[in-house]
Amino acid sequence: MRSGVVAQKLGMTRLFTDAGEHVPVTVLRLGQCQVVAHRTKDKNGYVALQLGSGARNTSNMIKADRGYFAKAKVEPKRTLAEFRVTEDALIPVGAEITADHFVVGQFVDVCGTSIGKGFAGGMKRWNFAGLRASHGVSVSHRSIGGTGGRQDPGKTFKNKKMPGHLGVDRVTTLNLKVVQTDVERGLIMIEGSVPGAKGGWIMVRDAVKRALPKDAPKPGKFRLAEAAETKSEAKLDAAQAPAAPATTEGA
Repeated sequence: MRSGVVAQKLGMTRLFTDAGEHVPVTVLRLGQCQVVAHRTKDKNGYVALQLGSGARNTSNMIKADRGYFAKAKVEPKRTLAEFRVTEDALIPVGAEITADHFVVGQFVDVCGTSIGKGFAGGMKRWNFAGLRASHGVSVSHRSIGGTGGRQDPGKTFKNKKMPGHLGVDRVTTLNLKVVQTDVERGLIMIEGSVPGAKGGWIMVRDAVKRALPKDAPKPGKFRLAEAAETKSEAKLDAAQAPAAPATTEGA
């Protein structure tokens, strides 16, 4: 069982297939999704990876949080999440998971916090039909109607669907297809809609009800922090290197 990723929802757009058909997709961005800590069976009783994503200002952090990330040698993250994995799917601490962790065409499960809609009535919250437009009904066309009997049972049962707070719930959508990935920009395009508002944090994992593709990387696709530092240092050295003198050929 592989680890999932923590991504930020950027919004929706559409992609075109070779046949000219458009596919609505949700764009998710991996904001330097790194492994922060391991959960082991000996110490914690289960095996999991703790991932962090998004940049965070250290001036707004308490000392304990700064020390936690400093111990892991990872830049402070805005959000943290755990993913249960098998022992052979552990990824080193500090490694950054890339967008090609998921292959094009595979199915994933996404989990996010739905958009809050405040206090809503029964028609909007539970899709009630409402009362009749005429025949004695006035003013209360959108009310939910009766909620219990008079003498029997003489009360309203618990868990009765009634007006109340709508949204801000943990919603999981199953079996969404990965349409395209962009490793350089850290983008994952998923077909269809994803729960949550723009800018919200979404957890993406391999679909539990679909088989994992054979070409999916195991334990995952990631780059080590040392490799990233070496690459950045090489770019810096190339930028600071003196330019070669221009040569002219005589006629």
